[in-house]
Amino acid sequence: MNVVQASPRLHLALLAGWAVLLLATGWVPKDRFTWFLEAAPAMAALVAIAALYGRWRFTPLVLALVFLHGVVLMIGAKYTYAEVPWFNWLRDEFGLARNYYDRVGHLVQGFVPAMVAREILLRNAVLPRGRWLFFLVTCVCLAISATYEFIEWWVALASSEAADAFLGTQGDVWDTQWDMFLALVGAILAQALLARIHDSQLGVRSP
Repeated sequence: MNVVQASPRLHLALLAGWAVLLLATGWVPKDRFTWFLEAAPAMAALVAIAALYGRWRFTPLVLALVFLHGVVLMIGAKYTYAEVPWFNWLRDEFGLARNYYDRVGHLVQGFVPAMVAREILLRNAVLPRGRWLFFLVTCVCLAISATYEFIEWWVALASSEAADAFLGTQGDVWDTQWDMFLALVGAILAQALLARIHDSQLGVRSP
């Protein structure tokens, strides 16, 4: 497999962008503890990419998507997902029922991990391209989404003060179900839209 790996220059550019984003969103966030909770996955991804740099580099497509996911996470961390200003404006301007930024966040939570999982499975020859790969990647993303919902639940139980800001349910009793459904939609869309581009960077032919 002739993989097109992300270049050191791209890694450095995205690292610089991530550092700026970290400083910008971490400067006087709405709630410091909530900022840490929401930003933790982005920081964990950065540490993992750095630790594995000598042995594993993602394709440019997947690395850029991981950075995009970090942007979404850090903006949500800055304001909390229920209070992102631009989506407050959309809510007020169009009479929407809620701030929908968290819906975007959970769509991305399926979209980006789908491509990460797809690359890991293909490059390690776990499965060939095809329906079973599509199915397993989708299942992985649903598992990630469900695990995140568990984490939100445990944090809510452990810290009642941060529960509302971290959960971001905005009074919707079906919020958890919506979150997982949107992650499912994101995983399906990512594979449907990006599989050919991803295959070309992996140096393989689509079936």
